[in-house]
Amino acid sequence: MQGRELRGELDAFLAETEQGLRAFRRDLHRHPELAFAEYRTTRLIAERLTAAGLHPSVLPRGTGLTCEVGSGDGPTIALRADIDALPLQDEKEVAYRSTVPGACHACGHDVHTAILLGTTLFLAQQADAGLLPGRVRLIFQPAEELPGGALEVMAHGGISGVDRIFGLHCDPRVDVGHVGLKTGPITSACDKLAIRVSGPGGHTARPHLTADLVFALAKILTELPAALSRRIDPRSSLSLVWGRVEAGSAANAIPDGGLAEGTVRCLDENAWHAAPDLIKGLLESVAGAYGVEATMEYSRGVPPVVNDEVSVQMFAEAAARALGDGSVVPTQQSLGGEDFAWYLESIPGAFARLGTRSPETDVTYDIHQGTFDVDERCIGVGVRLMAHTALTALWEGKRVSEVSEEHPLAELF
Repeated sequence: MQGRELRGELDAFLAETEQGLRAFRRDLHRHPELAFAEYRTTRLIAERLTAAGLHPSVLPRGTGLTCEVGSGDGPTIALRADIDALPLQDEKEVAYRSTVPGACHACGHDVHTAILLGTTLFLAQQADAGLLPGRVRLIFQPAEELPGGALEVMAHGGISGVDRIFGLHCDPRVDVGHVGLKTGPITSACDKLAIRVSGPGGHTARPHLTADLVFALAKILTELPAALSRRIDPRSSLSLVWGRVEAGSAANAIPDGGLAEGTVRCLDENAWHAAPDLIKGLLESVAGAYGVEATMEYSRGVPPVVNDEVSVQMFAEAAARALGDGSVVPTQQSLGGEDFAWYLESIPGAFARLGTRSPETDVTYDIHQGTFDVDERCIGVGVRLMAHTALTALWEGKRVSEVSEEHPLAELF
């Protein structure tokens, strides 16, 4: 379908549905559910899809679902939205303020969900009209904030047979109507590290007769990050930052135990895979020099989201068609984590940042704060973007497939 015709189709669709999608988002905002407890959210999504004649498949835990639109032998692409909320108190004074104490959609997942619901319904209309050159799998994913929901989707075949995947996230630093794109790493790996140090303890008057545990712990705190900066390519942006340190209870007693906890963040996948063994070796070296025993508990979080160049170009072309020239803006790398990364370890795809800031005000909300809110015009913008992206990826995938069938060796030249 030509871009002009598709824009007209979307104009007509959103004229009928956009207010309903905003109301759906507000309902989710009033009733947030935490990771792997999104039963009501899942039920509401499934009811909307079923009413449209679709056949959603709820994941085995009962939270999150997938739904396929289209048929035939063309390519299959996936679109993903996360549906869980954060364990934060909603601090906004709005009619749709959270009614659940200690839970809030402070990261925009209610917006993501409403956008994907609208995109699904529009693509279903296109499929009924015979205008979908392949299949689109819609993933309403639970537990992104845990994280782990992406692994749950994958474990139950959520991306089986998918050629390419796309997702987006609210960005309160970007004006509504704009999309932030970046090729390569766009978010960071994020792991947790806990180090326990032990020794015999003793009197501070005689540190030479024991192991000076606090001094050794201080050396670990300073030398591990310093050594990592010389053992890992600085372009990987590997960062070890401590957030908690505990040792001792008296000024004149050398303690027999201590604890340090922090996070390891990294923009390079190879460096992320190498980090645990490297940190363990450095830890043993530093601890051994001061006669203390050190153990490490390394908890994997998520890998970095690394955007595929071809997929980013598809996003950019779709944004230009859907939103006009100048709608794509550059975006910076973030050291925040995002479990969309798990999908991209298996299949190519891209993750975009959707502008949610209202240009008419001077207020800029930030995610993961109880005051976070969006300019709801971003919902219609998101539907336009994701619908155009899905069709761009399908038509391009179909074209490549046809060229390969006609000229099997074409890709070699």
